[in-house]
Amino acid sequence: MLEKHFNHIQKEKEWYKLWEHSGCFSARPETKDKPYTIMMPPPNVTGNLHIGHALTFTLQDILIRFHRKLGFDVLWQPGMDHAGIATQMVVERMLLKKNIHRKDLGREEFIRKIWEWKKESGGMITKQLRALGATPDWKRERFTMDEGLSTAVRKVFIQLYKDGLIYKDKRLVNWDPKLLTAISDLEVENKSTKSTIWYIKYPIKHESDFIVVATTRPETMLGDTAVAVHPDDLRYKNFIGKFALLPLVGREIPVIADEYSDPEKGSGAVKITPAHDFNDFEVGKKHNLDVINIFDENACILETNFCNEYSGLDRFKARKKIIKDLEKLDLILKTEEVENTIPYGDRSGDIIEPWLMDQWYVNAKVLAKPTIEAVKTGKMKFIPKNWENTFFEWMNNIQPWCISRQLWWG
Repeated sequence: MLEKHFNHIQKEKEWYKLWEHSGCFSARPETKDKPYTIMMPPPNVTGNLHIGHALTFTLQDILIRFHRKLGFDVLWQPGMDHAGIATQMVVERMLLKKNIHRKDLGREEFIRKIWEWKKESGGMITKQLRALGATPDWKRERFTMDEGLSTAVRKVFIQLYKDGLIYKDKRLVNWDPKLLTAISDLEVENKSTKSTIWYIKYPIKHESDFIVVATTRPETMLGDTAVAVHPDDLRYKNFIGKFALLPLVGREIPVIADEYSDPEKGSGAVKITPAHDFNDFEVGKKHNLDVINIFDENACILETNFCNEYSGLDRFKARKKIIKDLEKLDLILKTEEVENTIPYGDRSGDIIEPWLMDQWYVNAKVLAKPTIEAVKTGKMKFIPKNWENTFFEWMNNIQPWCISRQLWWG
């Protein structure tokens, strides 16, 4: 007897199971049929699929089914991505609801918890893909931390290292003090924020005069190694080549001429802190300045022989104390409210700290050359053509790509 209401969900499952077991989704590499392959962009094992996945996989499935009908040997390779930072954060949040921190568990037990989550989340994703009617070759499903893929990653890493394209270097990175890892530029959200700019007097050595430095980050002054002024700024011509005394620390730092300093911005004189600002790092290299790191991995002030008074303080608590101490010494000329761009970690939501450390990098400039050449020779075309300008701007100014992370997972 027919059911009163047609249960399409049940029937879809029955038919899907029949199709899958019949092998009609499977590639047949032993045949001489012309191959047609799509590698499924692997969804992260951080939860359920979203509408973007549904759109992407539907379009791919249309192409896959069409080429099957044309008689191609079709492979739609399914898989999932371990998604290092994102997955670690999901599991950390789950544990924190039970007042458990990953450090309480230790690395081995924490990773075991993530594998449990991966099994649960990954299982849900494959169920959703089947519910969509997607037809990948499930027998060839892979995970980005499968042993075979991990072996391939190590092999390529070693080869690129031998070729000089991967190298270790001490450079500034986008450090996330909450996740305790370096993150890429793409994982940084720059937000316009109302901030205070402080105008601080730096006394000139052996003189009764001072130079006024404007900064939104007074806590980093503990790591200053120079004050920069524009070479054509007449206000500061007589200061170039002299030494300023760094307030609260007493360290002698040179007043240097560099076009990086904008006469129209702030006081026209900028503090140079090579270990905690990307632009300052480049200025420091150019002028061979000392690089002094003042933060630990939690963005707290390090214990040093010149700022023990602030040792162990969180960067923002240190800022408040430094401002108070400068006010006591009558070294703050004035303050202003400004709109300032502040970098945030897109996953942690914490303010990112430029931090000097050893990391692994890819020589992106070398890798960009063949791509630039392909566009110049017309082998690769942009439509509309005016996007070539943006492409060349990116590629010609590309920076070394930091590929290492300080995570427990992945």
